[in-house]
Amino acid sequence: MNTELLLKTAMFVNFSREELETALMAMELRVRSYRKGANILSAGTMTNDLCIVADGSVSVESSDTRSERKVLSIIMKGQTFAAAYAMLPDEPLLVDYCANEDCSVLFLDMSRLADRNEEWAVKLRNNLLMVSLRNELMLSERSYHTASKSARGRIMAYLGTVALQTGKSEFDIPYDRQQMADHLNLERTALSKELSRMRAEGMIDYCKNHFVIFSGK
Repeated sequence: MNTELLLKTAMFVNFSREELETALMAMELRVRSYRKGANILSAGTMTNDLCIVADGSVSVESSDTRSERKVLSIIMKGQTFAAAYAMLPDEPLLVDYCANEDCSVLFLDMSRLADRNEEWAVKLRNNLLMVSLRNELMLSERSYHTASKSARGRIMAYLGTVALQTGKSEFDIPYDRQQMADHLNLERTALSKELSRMRAEGMIDYCKNHFVIFSGK
């Protein structure tokens, strides 16, 4: 287990190493590995576990009535998922969490936190609130990215958000083309055609998941 990684995560901000070790023992830390495509948590089930990506990445996916799957977001190394469900264990998951690539995930039983009043437990509850707020912002971002009726509007809303978050006009995104299309609620062919048009017009350039936005376009 990489304690240095955990101390840098949002869940354990301001924790000492001793507090971290106490928290992990109290919440019965488990570590599991998954191959790409494997289900980690499934829609319709319930969980007490808060999860942290220790290695690799995890996709948040939904299925419609025709069993067509869409990737809603990608959770990267060091990020947390299923926090709200872990704190509301009677609420069934509305999405699937799947291994986006070979990955390792830490599971922490949040039911063990309920009656704890030690300083580390208070810190953890406060950090959990901040994690939940960030997750709400991520959902709001996707609504913003898909608000435009045009493919170009959605692409620029998303790429513009990444540019603001990174502070750069050149960056990598965590999605492949199909995942990007799913995130923007577009058909893959429509996304690819519009990206090609935008590159031809000098608005952007890209190679796989690496993008450049040209200013003034």
